[in-house]
Amino acid sequence: MKKLLLGDEAIALGAIHAGLGGVYAYPGTPSTEITEFIQADAVAQERGVHSRWCTNEKTAMEAALGMSYAGRRALVCMKHVGMNVAADAFVNSAITGVHGGLVVVAADDPSMHSSQNEQDSRFYAGFAMVPAMEPSNQQEAYDMMQSAFELSESLHEPVVLRIVTRLAHSRAAVEVHEPVEMKDLGICQERWVLLPGIARTRYAALIEKQAEMLSASEASIYNKVEKGQGTLGIIACGIGYNYVKETLGDNANVLKVSQYPLPENAIRQMAEECSSILVVEDGQPVVEQQVKAMLGASYAVKGRLTGDLPRTGELTPDNVALALGAEQKERMAASAVVAPRPPQLCQGCGHRDVYTALNQVLATYPDYRVFGDIGCYTLGALPPFKALASCVDMGASITMAKGAADAGFHPSVAIIGDSTFTHSGMTGLLDAVNDKSNITVVISDNLTTGMTGGQDSAGTSKYEAICVALGVEPEHVRVVVPLPKNMEEITRILKEEIDYQGVSVIIPRRECIQTAARKAREARKAKENA
Repeated sequence: MKKLLLGDEAIALGAIHAGLGGVYAYPGTPSTEITEFIQADAVAQERGVHSRWCTNEKTAMEAALGMSYAGRRALVCMKHVGMNVAADAFVNSAITGVHGGLVVVAADDPSMHSSQNEQDSRFYAGFAMVPAMEPSNQQEAYDMMQSAFELSESLHEPVVLRIVTRLAHSRAAVEVHEPVEMKDLGICQERWVLLPGIARTRYAALIEKQAEMLSASEASIYNKVEKGQGTLGIIACGIGYNYVKETLGDNANVLKVSQYPLPENAIRQMAEECSSILVVEDGQPVVEQQVKAMLGASYAVKGRLTGDLPRTGELTPDNVALALGAEQKERMAASAVVAPRPPQLCQGCGHRDVYTALNQVLATYPDYRVFGDIGCYTLGALPPFKALASCVDMGASITMAKGAADAGFHPSVAIIGDSTFTHSGMTGLLDAVNDKSNITVVISDNLTTGMTGGQDSAGTSKYEAICVALGVEPEHVRVVVPLPKNMEEITRILKEEIDYQGVSVIIPRRECIQTAARKAREARKAKENA
């Protein structure tokens, strides 16, 4: 049977059909649709597959490791920067090993369509010394889930599945099979206790497995050699393989790489038969660097580092064709009439009223800074508000505001979203409380994870209690409703708390305009069908 699936949906369905026990994730584009698909899938619901959102990527990784310990197959999903949050648990999971199959999906975002950087998650797989797989199309994304779980259980190690935005958010027909039974290996009989003496033994065992991982890659059906004409060899990784085939068809010497570590024998064989090698990979020059090191400085290896492909941004059929010396297709020129339109906060969004109030109050101070965070409210950095001085990483608003206050700066204001606060803002607030920092924290609560489409927010209805429990004085935890009619009250409260010498928290709370509209439509539809 064939289904038309996004790359994310193919991964999700492949995991369900491979006997998945649970998915653990925090919403992050371009990975979000994986978990959403599993949450809505009938087979997953019937089997009781765990699919609730986690507070952050670290908790997701650790919970998945616990499910693996209990003998079930577990999937962890995150965008590439989420790997930074999960890194502690992820790297150590390679040393503890796994029991039930554990697959970590890292969705990279070359060109930064919705991200702060272009980091490449293949580095994390190499850093942790675990296998990685990289599908070139939706069919492989589906098929690889079964293979990845089997590889994980045979090696007793986590396996990384790396995808990029173009694959995650494009559709193709996928041939699917009947789901296998949910795997249950029973509770692990070993203890995963990484005391130094035990960890040294486990680390040595991980080193010994490297040869087995390499053998698995050399024999993988996802790594294949295609012989063609000419003296140029092409190593095409993941989605890059499609662009090479689109340009040259079957007339090229291609080594398709979709499983790591790199198949060294195949690469050395290509080097013997070709005078030079072009590495086509989306993301950073991970493979190019390794191939250069493998073949030596005297052998010509081309790619992103040599400028044959762009050093930044994602691969496209055009820049791959240019690197291959193919004839360029004529493209329609960009219109000089149509001006680019930057993104804006939705009309009616509560964040708009928050920024209006903030700008009004802070304009009365000779100098001020508002430290921002990751979410749709980050758009407050753009016109017409131009309110934010920073946006670095999840949770950084509070800690940066604290650092500025430690340097004597005032007023030092942090604005953070509800979901981001529970993701990684709470510890920063605790630091500020312990230091009695002179900061004002605005938790702009729209009752959802708005930027990624309206997923549940972990702390909904708990933020006042959390802040008080962390040590904020109850009288300095204030809740307001961000509406134009309440502007006098909001600005008064902001002024009072900014002038307070200590930690204060203001929570403007109003439901996201998009989720509110969605709920209204669903309610009308339910009424009509009643």
